[in-house]
Amino acid sequence: MSLSPVQQELAISTVKVLVIFGALMTLFSLMTYVERRLLAFMQFRLGPNRTGPFGLLQPVADGIKLFFKEEVTPAGANKVLFVAAPALAVVTAFMAVAVVPYGGTVSLPHWGWMPDWLEGRRIALQISDLDVGVLYLFALSSLGVYGIVMAGWAANNKYTLIGGLRSSAQMFSYELALGLSFVSLILVAGSFRIHDIVDSQKGWIWQWNAIRQLPAFAVFLVAATAEVNRTPFDLPEAETELVAGFHTEYSSMRFALLQMAEYINMITASAMGANLFFGGWHFGIPGVPDSPLWFIGKMLAFLFFFIWLRGTVPRFRYDQLMHFGWKVLVPVAMAWIFVAAALVLWRHS
Repeated sequence: MSLSPVQQELAISTVKVLVIFGALMTLFSLMTYVERRLLAFMQFRLGPNRTGPFGLLQPVADGIKLFFKEEVTPAGANKVLFVAAPALAVVTAFMAVAVVPYGGTVSLPHWGWMPDWLEGRRIALQISDLDVGVLYLFALSSLGVYGIVMAGWAANNKYTLIGGLRSSAQMFSYELALGLSFVSLILVAGSFRIHDIVDSQKGWIWQWNAIRQLPAFAVFLVAATAEVNRTPFDLPEAETELVAGFHTEYSSMRFALLQMAEYINMITASAMGANLFFGGWHFGIPGVPDSPLWFIGKMLAFLFFFIWLRGTVPRFRYDQLMHFGWKVLVPVAMAWIFVAAALVLWRHS
């Protein structure tokens, strides 16, 4: 059966979406196990080690338990928004992944069972290569906070409301610094396209933005940690103060969706850190072939960093959080933009 060019592109995009969705679901399940296991070792405990060999089936057991638990909705909750909030959080998290590149392009092999239009076709390792990919990511990260705020307000609980308000203030404060950290990268690469920013780091390891734009990387690292609500910026769900913050009243699969959104956002932040600051799929030594394996290794290093922070760094006070965001990160990011712009002008003069 022959397909039109539009149908061919649609078929390829559908397969990409299914593959990346499956990979994200697998990585999400694996990360729940790895985080608990690593934190246990850091705290001289064993962690999950009973279900399956080395406890590897613990995520499966957790998923079955959450799927069959009773859904509880508070009597005074706004039922429509209470149900919609987890869905909004997880949908925006998955949509952000659409523009993340995992490598360059690959050529499909010439296998006899493949359709003629697929054999030898070059496939980009990315769902959608937008010219404004960085802006798209920034927009989706802004929308993601609405799910948390809705969850906090709709539950009709003082703890969830405070958690939602904290989240909105934190996201607004650190989102500004996060966006400013991208500006110098865009100036140097001359493009909003993520592929172009990755290619601008091609060559030796000192071409990576993490080295030549160290202040922007430092701002990104702190702001991204705050954006995904990870320790020490997990005030929206501070257990010692707010029970569990915005998801206190959630149970069963709705709770699982909120947790999934947090982990997917953490994976996306790690992927963007690998692409924007560590050369993506470029190894950092000329002559070494580009490979998605280099990108995956860098992304996993970021994920380990997030887990390590949770096991070692105490939580900020709320006033410290706001002070650091507005009086440290934003001024540093803005100052570096002027420095980067001056360097670009000097280079092209």
